Amino acid sequence: MYIVSRPKPLSEGQHQVLTKEDASIYPPGYQRFLQRFGEGTYRGWINVQLPDSEVLRPFAGYGLWECDAESPITERQIGECIAIGTTVDGDYLAVHPQTAGLLWLPRHSEHIKAISLQAWEQKDDGGYALVMDEIYRQVYGSSPKEVVYYEPWTGTRSHLFLRLEPGQGQLSLPELAGACQVDFPPDLFIENPYTCFLFYRQLGGYVRLNYAYQQEVAIFYEQDAGQAFAVLEQWLLSKGCKTIS
Repeated sequence: MYIVSRPKPLSEGQHQVLTKEDASIYPPGYQRFLQRFGEGTYRGWINVQLPDSEVLRPFAGYGLWECDAESPITERQIGECIAIGTTVDGDYLAVHPQTAGLLWLPRHSEHIKAISLQAWEQKDDGGYALVMDEIYRQVYGSSPKEVVYYEPWTGTRSHLFLRLEPGQGQLSLPELAGACQVDFPPDLFIENPYTCFLFYRQLGGYVRLNYAYQQEVAIFYEQDAGQAFAVLEQWLLSKGCKTIS
């Protein structure tokens, strides 16, 4: 698994809270994953977070999800759930102390989904990344295809947004991505029809080219990687990008 920037260890207080929790209610490897890498975002998809018993409490009375006979939990139990992750789309991954397995509370559906991890019960080997891939498979019906990476929340990340100015003879965004790879070979490369990521350890971050919007370029970098950032910024400006204020 590629780690985008230096992991941010849990504070002593966070560590003590986590170790006091009953490990049996959490998915295999979850606690050790947090202790090793800290909180962050996995594959740009799901946020791995410390247990939060408060965030879902107000939802118990909202009627957002149907809690009929087929629901894995009652509406009252929604407020008792402990959230351990959220997605970029606003879905919640949670556990309930009296309910086996994981619960998926989707942002854009009325039905709470029970996620079974029976095959993982005897595999508590710290492989929470594999567990998250299984969660993805059960939720979306397919396996994630892109490279495995994790982006720790360091609290020291900066960013710069740029716009590739259109014009005659100007590079397209995919062409710009290709030129960047030649001049600055990345440590990790991910590309799909919508976006391209070029990861650099010297940055503690990446260059993101938004193919969907055709013009947006962004640099995400650690604050102590100023020199590497400045070199990439000047190169992008030389290729026709303009800084967005």
